Amino acid sequence: MEKIIEIQHLKKSFGNHEVLRDVNFSVSKGEVVCLIGSSGSGKSTLLRCINLLESPSGGEIIYKGQNILNENHDVKQYRTHLGMVFQQFNLFNNHNVLKNCVVGQQKVLKRSKEEAERNALKYLEIVGMDKYINAKPSQLSGGQKQRVAIARALAMDPDVMLFDEPTSALDPEMVGEVLKVMRMLADQGNTMIIVTHEMEFAKEVSDRIVFMDKGVIVEEGSPDQVLVNPKHERTKEFLKRTLK
Repeated sequence: MEKIIEIQHLKKSFGNHEVLRDVNFSVSKGEVVCLIGSSGSGKSTLLRCINLLESPSGGEIIYKGQNILNENHDVKQYRTHLGMVFQQFNLFNNHNVLKNCVVGQQKVLKRSKEEAERNALKYLEIVGMDKYINAKPSQLSGGQKQRVAIARALAMDPDVMLFDEPTSALDPEMVGEVLKVMRMLADQGNTMIIVTHEMEFAKEVSDRIVFMDKGVIVEEGSPDQVLVNPKHERTKEFLKRTLK
């Protein structure tokens, strides 16, 4: 399988605090990888380093064979290939739903308004938000906002979708509607890296699960290998607490 992103010996420190320590990790085309672990284990920082919202302190990020941390690499161009969905939605409150999904396409991908709107509507329909195109974010529930955020990311036609705990800011009854959309995206063969605390969801959709602790990858493998038959004592402790 074609590797889309390879992380080699990645490190990230904030001052004297080492958050990522020699992380090696890859994702192949069409693969769904879930990152699990306690808060503070480095999962979100790893995701933010992959799309360069954080600058790594060391190591390499290889996208389709090229090290994007090389100073000659076009970071803006690289970022257009990644779709990011945040915990807090990050929608533009002064724009309606349609404009939220159009503005990035026009500014970054230089698409015409007509093409951008056509593309946005396609993805808003997929996530079940096409009836809300004229609504402002303040008029939407948390689950609806997150579905718009997913449509916005998809409208950029990324190679990889990155999800940073996309359900953690939602009321429990809204979690299901967002996970349903993400299941559908996984079934459609989208390449996805997902930081999540939703273990049942991770078990269902993942090709591979990566368990992180204290800035390192402790264990990785299929959902059965990691969630059902973990080898590492630290993984067993974490799952005992989480899968009560």
